[in-house]
Formats: sequence, structure tokens, C-alpha cells
Amino acid sequence: MKIICQIYRSPKEEGMYLYVKKEDGISKVPEELLRLFGTPQPAMVLLLTPEKKLARVSVEKVAESLESQGYYLQLPPRNEQDPEMQAMRTKNSKLSG
Repeated sequence: MKIICQIYRSPKEEGMYLYVKKEDGISKVPEELLRLFGTPQPAMVLLLTPEKKLARVSVEKVAESLESQGYYLQLPPRNEQDPEMQAMRTKNSKLSG
């Protein structure tokens, strides 16, 4: 398995990323998801292989999602127990919205 993957950053939510096959671009991403995600900002291009390690998800999970639905959405980590982080997230969402 080798997949050239384009990763986009969301301008609306810190830590939210959209993975797509470079050859397909965002053509397979549902319109509603794109509205919630915001205008995708290119972050990087990666070659996904079984040996590749990603920070928050397995390459297998990303590859499976790319094959089945045409994209993989990585959501930001949530620490609901930390009130400071919640306040910061709320403030950031108000600033970017």
C-alpha cells in the first residue's frame, strides 16, 4: 500500500485536519462537511505506507477511510476535564467564526 495523501488544515477549528488522496483532492468530501470544516488550507503532502507512523491515528485507519469514503477527518483532541482548555477553545472558535 502506497497512497499519496494531501492533508488540509481547518481554518475554523485548531487541530482539525482533512486527509484526502492527492489525485482526488476534495472532490469526494461532502459539501456539508466542507461548510463545517471551512476553506481547506493545504498543510502537507505525505506518502502513506504501512511503515509510516502518524501522531494521532494509524495509517491503516486513514487508508481504510480513504478507500471507503474518499477522505479521513481528524478531529482535535478533547480534554473535557480541563476548564482552561475549554475556555481557550471557546475563545478561539469565537475569534475564527
